[in-house]
Amino acid sequence: MTTSGTMTCIEISEPGGPEVLSIARRPEPTARPGEVLVRVAACGINGPDMMQRKGLYPPPKGASDLLGLEIAGTVVALGDGVTEWQIGDELCALTNGGGYAEYCAVDASHCLPVPAGLSLLEAASLPETYFTIWSNIFMTAKLAAGETYLVHGGAGGLGTTSIQLGKAFGAQVVATDSPAERCEICHELGADRVIDYTQENFVDVVREEFGGADVILDIVGGPNIERNIKATKHDARIVQLAFAMGSKVEVNLMPVMLKRLSFTGSTLRSRPASQKTAIAQELREKVWPLFDTGTLKPVVGTTLPLAEAAEAHRLMESATHTGKIVLSV
Repeated sequence: MTTSGTMTCIEISEPGGPEVLSIARRPEPTARPGEVLVRVAACGINGPDMMQRKGLYPPPKGASDLLGLEIAGTVVALGDGVTEWQIGDELCALTNGGGYAEYCAVDASHCLPVPAGLSLLEAASLPETYFTIWSNIFMTAKLAAGETYLVHGGAGGLGTTSIQLGKAFGAQVVATDSPAERCEICHELGADRVIDYTQENFVDVVREEFGGADVILDIVGGPNIERNIKATKHDARIVQLAFAMGSKVEVNLMPVMLKRLSFTGSTLRSRPASQKTAIAQELREKVWPLFDTGTLKPVVGTTLPLAEAAEAHRLMESATHTGKIVLSV
């Protein structure tokens, strides 16, 4: 399969708002040992993309400076040592960057097959959120069947994935969001209780109706940090994955000690490649079969062409979208 040698991509002219994103031409990347080169059909939009565009989240050493942490497409070249994929295979992949482009080179062990019945566009919405939620909530926090799982921002990309995975593995899922339309999406995905945070106090609801939460996923930060601590049971685990309302707070940590709480957070991109490989293997074995049975489904809220990447970022930052935003390449 031959390529032209150059490709269309989206570049950042300088750190700033969505307007700094523009179309450019660049040489196609090549597949290094252990990598596959993918003709990209679609790429997902994620919170770290906004941070990198603003100059707050530089790519790791050796990674592409282009945005885009998840893609789906077709393999067009194999690097030395790659045996698990063949030219012509369709896949989705977690990347270290470079997804906002017609071609992307990615570690072969960070790729997953496109689940049966899903389009490449739908598959592009999966890797970043599923790698993130599976590694943090199941591998680290060890959410178990029968436990209560509180998910903030239930109608967003991480939230819709969290609700589905929590229910699929037997947890009671409580989701917060607002307004009513977003709350309804949480209901439709199977949340046992949905809290409109403008109408109810989630701390009171979780404590009174469930006796507290065993695991909490938070993307809000700010005032939510102390409220999350109040909403927990003993031996609970709080996972912080973003700080929409700020990361600097004054909080009383005494309950963390008295209730034996664990408070963790992580970024996915900076993890060693070997950890991402291990996450991919668990997803393939334990999670991907659930797409085949219809237990899990992608939630793509908006699709835009690659050339409208700036508009996609504006939508992401407005916090009015639901599910994932995906760029069609």
